[in-house]
Amino acid sequence: MQRSRIAVTGASGLIGSALVRSLRADGHDVLRLVRRPARAADEVEWDPARLYVDSSGLVGVDAVVHLAGAGVGERRWNDAYKKEIRDSRVLGTAAISQALASLAEPPEVLVCGTALGYYGDTGTRAVDESAPAGEGFLPSVCVEWEAAAAPAEEAGIRVAYARTGLVVAREGGAWGRLFPVFRAGVGGRMGSGRQYWSFISLHDEVAALRQLIDTDSLSGPVNLTAPEPVTNREVTAAMGRVLRRPTLLTVPAPALKAVLGDFAQDVLGSQRVLPGRLLESGFDFAFPTIDESIRAAA
Repeated sequence: MQRSRIAVTGASGLIGSALVRSLRADGHDVLRLVRRPARAADEVEWDPARLYVDSSGLVGVDAVVHLAGAGVGERRWNDAYKKEIRDSRVLGTAAISQALASLAEPPEVLVCGTALGYYGDTGTRAVDESAPAGEGFLPSVCVEWEAAAAPAEEAGIRVAYARTGLVVAREGGAWGRLFPVFRAGVGGRMGSGRQYWSFISLHDEVAALRQLIDTDSLSGPVNLTAPEPVTNREVTAAMGRVLRRPTLLTVPAPALKAVLGDFAQDVLGSQRVLPGRLLESGFDFAFPTIDESIRAAA
């Protein structure tokens, strides 16, 4: 990719901070959208709750990567937090897409980070980007989330929806919580352990986002997940192998429901999702297996 000017929302998060580092290491100019007055030349103010973006700060950008949103697994789900999850994604996407559409010269591409939650519980059935939306809270959020980017599409901007799986990283996200538990020797399967987890290493996540920026043919939904989803039981065994710790314990479903609230049904649900379009675009995974991904993060 030639030297570009790229704006990133969610730049302080797990994926966003890694993406910013990667882009800057290759000499690109990166703007970070912040929810306060800009204090530096590389900052642009925005307030997604008010649908406000300082559009003047986005003049001349070549690409935008939108990753902001309340963490799905950060807190126990109740009605109030579910509303926060929904609003942070739908309003944030609407704000950024409307701002880009208003520019005299909009960027070439908007990469909108969404989630595999779009597909709901797929059981043992493998699905790719051609599958319809599932049923439940997260699928409905994902549908609204992606629909909120319509103004950007209507303005002629190429929009790619990065439906990301569980990112394997020790610094944060779901796996950031798993590593300390398994290192302490008290990790184990969750529920039956038969549910599929579609994962991706942080390295490959960043590389895939950059592939979406660079590849003109990639628009619409693109699954960002490793090519071979594994069950929670297999994840548990792999964590034990790589970290050399016992994994004899089990977290029963009722305990998960007590701690996580409604989110427990998604942890116990199964998502066997394949990266069809990413592979078709020629993407080469550096860490395609669960053992390799855990080892890279550990």
